[in-house]
Amino acid sequence: MSADAPTLLVSRDGPVTIMTLSRPQARNAVDGPTARALAQAFERFEADDTSCVAVLNGANGHFCAGADLKALADEQRRNRLAADGHAPMGPSRMLLSKPVIAAISGYAVAGGLELALWCDLRIVEASAVMGVFCRRFGVPLIDGGTVRLPRLIGLSRALDLILTGRAIGADEALQFGLANRVVADGQALSAALALAHELAALPQSCLRNDRRSAYDQFDLTLPQALAHEFSLGMQTIASGETDAGASRFAAGAGRHGGRIG
Repeated sequence: MSADAPTLLVSRDGPVTIMTLSRPQARNAVDGPTARALAQAFERFEADDTSCVAVLNGANGHFCAGADLKALADEQRRNRLAADGHAPMGPSRMLLSKPVIAAISGYAVAGGLELALWCDLRIVEASAVMGVFCRRFGVPLIDGGTVRLPRLIGLSRALDLILTGRAIGADEALQFGLANRVVADGQALSAALALAHELAALPQSCLRNDRRSAYDQFDLTLPQALAHEFSLGMQTIASGETDAGASRFAAGAGRHGGRIG
């Protein structure tokens, strides 16, 4: 691969933005420049009103093997290590207003697992491998892994992975709730894109406000969380989406759980 070749490829499929890590010589491990490119790409996605969902994937058969440890000795290529601003892997401190889906093939380990945890949903190929592989090298989880993994799968299961650094396959990941869907090898990206288009076709104010409530509730007491949910729900109703949806339902659309449109 040429040294001048982009390490992050960004493309569009209608309302879906596709971000593809492309460092095949390192199983898509992320160095400093790639982390910056990834954070900046997600900032552009967040600001783009025409893009509703993002899909994050890796080229050449792997999602991401974590931070590029070989770049640590290179001042120009090492990952940023600071408590504020962009995280070492790039976007993992960002809370976007729109969903991101990870399409996982091959290895999603160490910081790559943390990127997958940062995403809202994870579509995982049958032969994919996940794990806190950095455990073996004394490299800490500093991109949200110790926070998001217990929230997603519970403390006991999270500690099993965090403390041992063992590999976890797709079936166990699905059992744990780490994977949302398991698909055949070679199908993660297409399945993630299909799901992304489903989400993009839904009423967006309602989807985004309900998503925000689900994330925000971690920092709130139960009464606060319920009040916050109600406030966001009222914003959705004020947007007109609820009245429009009720009218479509009254006209016969979406009955018995059927899709609309």
